[in-house]
Amino acid sequence: MKVFPIKTHKIKPYKQNLFEILDKYLKSLSEGSILVITSKIISICQARVVKIKKADKKELIKQEAEYFLPAEENKYNITLTIKNNLLIPTAGIDESNGNGYFILWPKDPQKTADEVRQYLCDRFSIKKAGVIITDSKTTPLRWGTTGVAIAHSGFVALNNYIGKPDIFGKKLKVTKANVSDALAVSAVLIMGEGNEQTPLAIIEDVPFVKFQNRNPSKKELQELHINIEDDLYAPLLKSVKWRKGDKQKEK
Repeated sequence: MKVFPIKTHKIKPYKQNLFEILDKYLKSLSEGSILVITSKIISICQARVVKIKKADKKELIKQEAEYFLPAEENKYNITLTIKNNLLIPTAGIDESNGNGYFILWPKDPQKTADEVRQYLCDRFSIKKAGVIITDSKTTPLRWGTTGVAIAHSGFVALNNYIGKPDIFGKKLKVTKANVSDALAVSAVLIMGEGNEQTPLAIIEDVPFVKFQNRNPSKKELQELHINIEDDLYAPLLKSVKWRKGDKQKEK
């Protein structure tokens, strides 16, 4: 597997267009490659930003989260949230590289991933092209951030090993490899978290990825999620008093 970061100009809020950025910096894409895009530049292009001086971050988080734990409940004064079935701090709201703005998650990142996949296939006359939209997250009991896929398109996100034998012939019972998140981790590592100015990356030489010339189905997207009641970590997740965010109230 090979990962190549792509350097761009400083992408600032307002008057930015994602496809113009891709036209400018993505010169080629070979069959069977995956384009990785940070969620931040998509949000900027969608004007999903709020001036820091005019907003209360905690209120913004409540507005964007499905569930949250008050910031006062941890020593870092950071609001832990659940958004789009992902355990993530601050509902993904960030101010780094925001130039005075809070940057929210994109509106409907899955729709954007599907649109970009079609754009890639049309522009480069290819059939097998993948797209991953990423963000950074923390992991319990581990320092540091890693990447995560908040949307994907053009390939199978889960490799299901259930019922298949291990090297000694024992059938696996619960193992599923999360391909989209694993690829996101490698890409975010290469793209960086600071002033690298590389919000795009191309992943090539991925024989283990099963490409499909279509958007992921609703069923495939649902299979990526686990209800809290069915989660291995349910005893921990259910032992705290989650508050409902506005996104959950809207459902």
